[in-house]
Amino acid sequence: MSNLSIIPLSVSALVFVLFIVVIYLWLTLNNSEEKINQLEEAHKKMVRSFNELDEQAKLIVKTDLELNKAQEELDKRLNGLNALQRTSRQIGQALNEDEIFDKLKSSLFEELGFSKILVVVNDDSQVPKARTHIGIEDLKVKQIVEVLFKDDYLKSALNEGHPLSSINSSRKAREKISQIFEIEHYVLIPILTQTGLLGFVFVGNLPDAPAVTQGDEELIAILAGQIGQAIENAQLFDKVFRSSQELEIKVKDRTKQLAKALAQVEEINRKKTEFISAVSHELRTPLTSIKGYAAILMAGKIGVVPDAVKERLAKINIHSDNLVNLINNLLDIARIESGRVDMRFEIHKTKTIIDNIADLLTPQVTAKEIKLKIDISPSIPEVYIDTSQAERIFINLLSNAVKFTPKGGIITLSAPFVSDKGFATFQVADSGIGIGPADLEKLFSEFFRVENEINQTVKGTGLGLVLAKDIVMAHHGKIWVDSQFGKGTTFSFTLPTSKSAFDNIKKITHTT
Repeated sequence: MSNLSIIPLSVSALVFVLFIVVIYLWLTLNNSEEKINQLEEAHKKMVRSFNELDEQAKLIVKTDLELNKAQEELDKRLNGLNALQRTSRQIGQALNEDEIFDKLKSSLFEELGFSKILVVVNDDSQVPKARTHIGIEDLKVKQIVEVLFKDDYLKSALNEGHPLSSINSSRKAREKISQIFEIEHYVLIPILTQTGLLGFVFVGNLPDAPAVTQGDEELIAILAGQIGQAIENAQLFDKVFRSSQELEIKVKDRTKQLAKALAQVEEINRKKTEFISAVSHELRTPLTSIKGYAAILMAGKIGVVPDAVKERLAKINIHSDNLVNLINNLLDIARIESGRVDMRFEIHKTKTIIDNIADLLTPQVTAKEIKLKIDISPSIPEVYIDTSQAERIFINLLSNAVKFTPKGGIITLSAPFVSDKGFATFQVADSGIGIGPADLEKLFSEFFRVENEINQTVKGTGLGLVLAKDIVMAHHGKIWVDSQFGKGTTFSFTLPTSKSAFDNIKKITHTT
């Protein structure tokens, strides 16, 4: 009985246990599927992350390659710019075209990264001529130049200033240039000046070399511009140099002509002076006799002379005196110009000289009812002069002023200033009829007399101003005149105030 009851109980327990196991297995299976799902999701995320990392790695590698390429390009351009800077300095100092192209060495183009180079420039006859070529046979150079300039398309592109390269040329241009130069990578840049197309610069590489870049094109364009500028500068220098040489030759020729003309003038002046001196001496003897005989006749020593005869003898005496004065003036001018006058320079008080001259001219001034105004400061320095000669300057100028100043006029003698070189300036100003501009230029010429009413009635020789000028120049001074027609004339002249001032001007004059 007890055994039967135990068996059902065990089965129940077993069933329970199996139930429990089934439940456990079911729960365990559910948890595994969830974990599997979680693992699958994690795997998918991992795959996505890996793919993203792979893309980023590829991007980094690509960027690194691009950076390396950009760095290489930058280094290449920097090296090229350094090479261009050195070459630019060298060709910028060149004074002729040959020297410019001598500076375009193969090392420059090696640094720029090219193996074939051709620089063509028009000569004086505007014929294209190869000036520099590297990596191209001599026989090929002439053929290349002829073919290139015969091609209307390429010639037109160059004339218009268009750069041509293997990266920007049209297919047609690229094929033509590649065929002409037997090259694949190239840059062809025109050399332009203000007058137009002067030539071109070609650089190129073989197919196995790296392709040219925009930077290469820019560098060659800079080089072409520098060559064009250097050629213009050299041509300008050559033009200026030739002009300078021509001018120098002309100056030398003209100097010789002027020296010859000056020698002739000096010889003519010397002969003129000698002639005037000789003639004047020859005239003085008969004039002295004429004057003497006239005086004897007028004195009645030979017999009684009628009044009509005395009147004519008096005229002979007056004209003889005028001729004597003329001869004396001519002799003085001749002596001063030839340097035969023994001038004695000494220090004299200016006021004393002026007072003496004023006293001497008082009768003339009073007779014509003219006012003579002396405007000389008491503090004016002394003057270093030959007093007998210098007084003639004042006398001639003041007498001239009296002659051309109408009744009631004013004549002013003044000394307005002393220059820093030690020369006192004197002025003789009148309120007379004045002198026209055309006559001012001739005023100090020998025997020149201004055409006016006064000169038509008053006799004169036209030598007073010439003599005054010669005496002023003998003192190393200057003389000049200012005048307004109808308003008066002012004569100005300078005299040294010391021996040192006189010697300094003398030294400068002899040096020049």
